[in-house]
Amino acid sequence: MLHNDTKPAPAATPDVRRKRSNMRWTIVGFSALGLTIAYLDRAALAVALPFMAEEFEIGPAIQGVLLSSFFWTYALFQIPSGWLLDKFGPRVIYPIAVGWWSIWTALTALSTGVVSTIVFRLGLGIGEAPVQPANVKVVSRWFPRRERAFASSLFDMGQQIGTALSIPVVTALAVFAGWRFAFLLIGVVGALWVVGWLAVYRAPEKHRRVNAEELEYINSDQGEMVAAASTGEKKPWRALLRNNQVWALMFGYVFRSLAGAFFLTWYPSYLLNDRGLSKEEFGLVGAIPAVIAIGATVLGGIVSDRLLASGKVSAGAARKIPIIAGLVLSACIGFSPFIESNVLVMVVLTVSSAAHSFAGAAILSLPAEVAESRDTVGSVAGFQNFGSQLGNLISPIAIGLFLTFSDNSYVGPLVFAALSCLISAAIYGFWVRIKPVVPLSDVTVPPADATVPPSGTTVPPSERTSS
Repeated sequence: MLHNDTKPAPAATPDVRRKRSNMRWTIVGFSALGLTIAYLDRAALAVALPFMAEEFEIGPAIQGVLLSSFFWTYALFQIPSGWLLDKFGPRVIYPIAVGWWSIWTALTALSTGVVSTIVFRLGLGIGEAPVQPANVKVVSRWFPRRERAFASSLFDMGQQIGTALSIPVVTALAVFAGWRFAFLLIGVVGALWVVGWLAVYRAPEKHRRVNAEELEYINSDQGEMVAAASTGEKKPWRALLRNNQVWALMFGYVFRSLAGAFFLTWYPSYLLNDRGLSKEEFGLVGAIPAVIAIGATVLGGIVSDRLLASGKVSAGAARKIPIIAGLVLSACIGFSPFIESNVLVMVVLTVSSAAHSFAGAAILSLPAEVAESRDTVGSVAGFQNFGSQLGNLISPIAIGLFLTFSDNSYVGPLVFAALSCLISAAIYGFWVRIKPVVPLSDVTVPPADATVPPSGTTVPPSERTSS
């Protein structure tokens, strides 16, 4: 009897790989909610202003000062906010900011005139200053480059959602319960967000709901950023002032915001006073541009990330195409004062707002594209958003002066907004430079216990390690 002594080969061990977690989408959802609350709070004054102007008996020039006052401190605290975020992180700074600004929003209900309203708006501006740098910092830490524009579009939706909600919510509260109650109620909302953020947010490498697969995915196309962070080398913060790309991002945003601030400040007054809409009509249709802009924001992020992932265009082109296209189309706002039909005016304003938002996601991804390491993303975002707030600060005052000296004509303000869009597009097109994508596998990352060689020292190939 023959025996087969050959033992069967052991079964191959299957390559078991855990499903990648997706905690990053929950995190960006909280960021979006934080920005929604911020814009609801800041846009509330623009919606309530017609009611307040009647009670306080203030004219267009002073109304412009009131609308601008928020941006005085908001702009001033942008750069310090970025530094604080890089030093202490969004887990600490973000909830402090939300709690602070919610208090000042509620205090606006106690306004007795122009001076007290300005004081409360200054307090609000200090609190809201970290919000955009914080969101940019969160996305840079939680998302690979190929998802950053889309992730930025998701949190930036909060801008449009908050603005859109402010119109029907504040209008209804002001009509039925008084404008003071409107500020008091929306000021309470932020406290709930603070509790949620503290419970949910951690850095990705410290989060118990982030597995190794998701962490690897987040770092997969951030080779230069990971390598820079691993060296532990800190560049002086003031070195950012010598980086011409930081200035490019700042000035590009200055001119973009000179146009966009119209929708946050004088837009309700334009429709009510110049176009003749009733308060009830405004409550019904006034939110349309902001609602449509929500979808445009997401679409802009998708387009930018799809272009980057395709590999058919450079990283610079993937970011710049939606930025330039959106800003050029947004310049159509300049036609508004020459159109008689209110329906057609609403169409033009909606297209302009949507196109302006279409560019937003790619712009918000730029600090992480320009920063030399993760440790400076918050500071670069602070500089960029400082430019945004300079535009937001200048715009409402300039429009108020235009109206005062031109018999309340909106021709000058809206044509100026159109020109600002075109100048911004030119800055992003010709001045901003974006570094190419570098996969993590293509860079050398020293181990945690490695000694960092002095600057300028070449490490022999035999001593290099990769991860």
